[in-house]
Amino acid sequence: MEILVLGGTQWLGREIARQAVGRGHDVTCLARGESGPVADGSRLVSADRTDPAAYDGVRDRHWDAVVDVSWQPGFVRRAVAALGDQAGHWTYVSSGNAYAAFDKPGADESSPLRDGTDLDEVDRELYGEAKVACERACAAVLGDRLLIARSGLIGGPGDTSDRSGAWVARAARSPREPLLVPGTPDVATQVVDVRDQAAWILDSARRGTTGAYDVVGPVVPFGAWVELCRAAGGHTGPVVEVPASWLVEQGVEQYMGTDSLAMWLVEPGHEGWSTRTGAAAVAAGLHHRDRAAMIADILAFERARGLERPRRAGLSPEKERALISAFRSAR
Repeated sequence: MEILVLGGTQWLGREIARQAVGRGHDVTCLARGESGPVADGSRLVSADRTDPAAYDGVRDRHWDAVVDVSWQPGFVRRAVAALGDQAGHWTYVSSGNAYAAFDKPGADESSPLRDGTDLDEVDRELYGEAKVACERACAAVLGDRLLIARSGLIGGPGDTSDRSGAWVARAARSPREPLLVPGTPDVATQVVDVRDQAAWILDSARRGTTGAYDVVGPVVPFGAWVELCRAAGGHTGPVVEVPASWLVEQGVEQYMGTDSLAMWLVEPGHEGWSTRTGAAAVAAGLHHRDRAAMIADILAFERARGLERPRRAGLSPEKERALISAFRSAR
C-alpha cells in the first residue's frame, strides 16, 4: 500500500510507520521533523501543519491509507479538506477521553461523547472535546472510509510518558527496599501495547475496516499488575500496603504526573476509567501480547533510559520513602 502518516516521528505514529515499512508498504511521513527521525525506510515530507500549504507536497497522489494522530482540530480539519478525496482509507486515532463520562465499568462504543469544540487550537484542558471535534471533522468528509481508533492508555517500550514503565522500573531500581503499594488490588489497569495497536491499524487499513472502536488493553487488576512488575524487576523487598484514603489525604497524585502513583485511579466518577470492554476491536482482529512479555520489554527500555533518571510518572525514591515513613509513624 501507499501509506501517508500525518506525523510519524514519535510514539504511535512512528511505530505505525516502522511496521508498515517492515510489511513492504511505501510509507511517507508528513511532519516538521523536529521530534525525531522517521522510521528507517520511510520518507519524510517536512511540513508545519499550521501552514495552509502544509499538504502541498502530498496532494499529487492517491493514498491507499492515511493515518492521523493529531488532537488539534484545525490540523485535522485542514488535512481532510486537502487530502480526503485522495484517500482510500483513513484512520483517525482518537482517545477514550472523547467519552462524556467514566463512571460505568465495562462500557463500550455506544457511550455518549463529549461536546466537540469549535476551536481550531486548544490546550490540554479541552483534550477530550478536541478529539471529538477531530472525529466529526473526519466523518463529515470521509464517511464510510473512516476508521476511528479511540485509544486507551498506550504503553510498551518507547513510552516516554513513563506510566506503563513506572512500576517495573521501580521494582528493578530498588529490588530490596520497601515498595509502597496502594491497598486497592482490585482497581483496574488497562494498557494497550503500542506495537499491538499499530499492527491492528495497519491490518484494518488493509482489510478496509471502518467505524469507531475502543482500542484498549485487557483489564488487569492493579495488584496483579504490580506483582507482574515485581517478578520482572526482581523485587524481593517488603511490600507496604497503604489505604487509598490515606494516600488521597496526603495529596498523592493519581495515574500520571511527577511523583504520582502511575496507572492508579480512585477518583470518584472514574470507576470505569480502565475497564472498557474493547471487545469490538478484538472481534475486528486486535491481538494483545502476553502481559509478562510486554512488561519484560518495557523493563529493557527503562534500563536503557536509566532507572535512576527523574520520571514523568511514578514516585521518586525520596517521595516514596517519605510516604512510607509517615504512614508507619501514623499507625
